[in-house]
Amino acid sequence: MKTVLITGGAGYVGSSAAKAFSENGYRVIVLDNLIYGHKEFVQWGNFIEGDIGDTSLLESLFSNYKIDMVSHFAAFAYVGESVKNPRKYYDNNLVKALTLLNQALENDVKVFQFSSTCATYGNPTHIPITESHRQKPFTPYGKSKFFFEEILRDAAFSYNIRFSILRYFNAAGADPGGKIGEDHTPETHLIPLVLDAASERRPHIEIFGTDYDTPDGTCIRDYIHVTDLAAAHVLAAEKTYDAESTIFNLGNGNGFSVREVIESARTVTGRNIHVIEGNRREGDPAKLIGSSAKIMTELGWKPKYASLDKIIETAWAWHQKRFQDH
Repeated sequence: MKTVLITGGAGYVGSSAAKAFSENGYRVIVLDNLIYGHKEFVQWGNFIEGDIGDTSLLESLFSNYKIDMVSHFAAFAYVGESVKNPRKYYDNNLVKALTLLNQALENDVKVFQFSSTCATYGNPTHIPITESHRQKPFTPYGKSKFFFEEILRDAAFSYNIRFSILRYFNAAGADPGGKIGEDHTPETHLIPLVLDAASERRPHIEIFGTDYDTPDGTCIRDYIHVTDLAAAHVLAAEKTYDAESTIFNLGNGNGFSVREVIESARTVTGRNIHVIEGNRREGDPAKLIGSSAKIMTELGWKPKYASLDKIIETAWAWHQKRFQDH
């Protein structure tokens, strides 16, 4: 049985990955400082509360457990905040991540898996975005992820470690069994915000820009179900153990506009959703759609929850349960 250390395993995507690894026969160790994570999301594996930048804690952890692989999710991910406070992002997403990588190297960990982002591409020059698209991030968040990708490449070249880099598009949805899902404070993702409006936790949803060069004038994004993301991590781990370092995009392959998300939410919830139309936000591309052809071809990965209605159905079931419980 291989042992995987999942950093950020009390978070939205990390907890889903912990579930997927556990269900596929891995021994799971979760490390999370609970700044953004939720302790009740840690339902698979051993939980250690702590920070990835705490060298003494990491030394103890790596000595107490024989870690075969690190799956690293513990990052700050608010793009707007990264512009206002870049130091916070470079400290956590880069400096502390390097501390974690150093401990992995010193303890002869063979595989390091990195939760990256399509933000490393910057504004796309073509759609769909493939892994070979040039990387030109323009926010501190995107840059912090890109710089750590570069560090991993150098580490793999010079030391006995292999990596898998997984670049997400828009993670969405919730565990179909209703055990875990999306709960951020503050919440910035479109689907939970729309569902907040459907449940009257907020008075309306605002559309930022209705004059884009898209069929309905609103931005188009690629939404990928969090359970499908987690499954891809397990597949990529096995690939990296058996072969070489690799990089994969993780997206649905289909784009959905802001208006389409709102209409799907109206259909799924049966609720009225009040909409306000606002101005564009600076830096929002009209379209962001990823190609996942590489991981589909090489690993046989295929999203099980590809339809927008299915993504929103799982998110709505979770949303009702989560916020009724609170």
